[in-house]
Amino acid sequence: MTTADKKPLDRQTMCSRLAMEFEDGWIANLGAGMPTLCSNYDFKDKDIIYQSENGLIGYGPLAKEGEEHPNLVNAGVQYVTLRPGSAIVNHADSFTVIRGGYVNVTVLGSYEVAENGDFANWKTSGRKGGGIGGAMDLAVGAQRVWIAMEHVTRDGKPRLLKRCALPVTAVGVVQRVVTDLGLFDVTPEGFLMREIAPGYTPEEVQAVTEARLIISPDLKPLQVT
Repeated sequence: MTTADKKPLDRQTMCSRLAMEFEDGWIANLGAGMPTLCSNYDFKDKDIIYQSENGLIGYGPLAKEGEEHPNLVNAGVQYVTLRPGSAIVNHADSFTVIRGGYVNVTVLGSYEVAENGDFANWKTSGRKGGGIGGAMDLAVGAQRVWIAMEHVTRDGKPRLLKRCALPVTAVGVVQRVVTDLGLFDVTPEGFLMREIAPGYTPEEVQAVTEARLIISPDLKPLQVT
């Protein structure tokens, strides 16, 4: 592969790769922004139940142009479709599902993730106030917390850190991260890079990562199947 062929993963590829890890019958919550793209993945014979904080349970992919219904939106206020068996419940009941531990996985966006599993996604540096939303409930209520985010900030600073510099949303809860440069698991030893964006080398990814990366002996190019 030539340098010209090398480019970071696009957002849909990142989210589809995480969605590939969902297991049949899971209840999945998708955070606002990039994570909502997980619902576009074709699960074929898997049945995934999407749950949204605003009260949608069992919804389907994002609605295509012309299919939008004004009352059917996810937590990110994006138009979605309904599947057979979908339910619309009270906002409080939806949070009961989250706080009761029934959500198998939540995929959230984040500004930073630390090598010990801390993450920060509600307040940026210099911002007055913040927008934590339902993330704190999901961080402690979901069985698994996975993060989808770009590998570096707009000015090129790393987002995979030794310790979070921003106010932390929750401590030690993140198990998996996908970025535009690869797929990483959070382990007791730190970030384990399982898959890498095609055309990149581990050294190139380490150069834009503050935390030390552990390179899987089975490292392979990230692909969506």
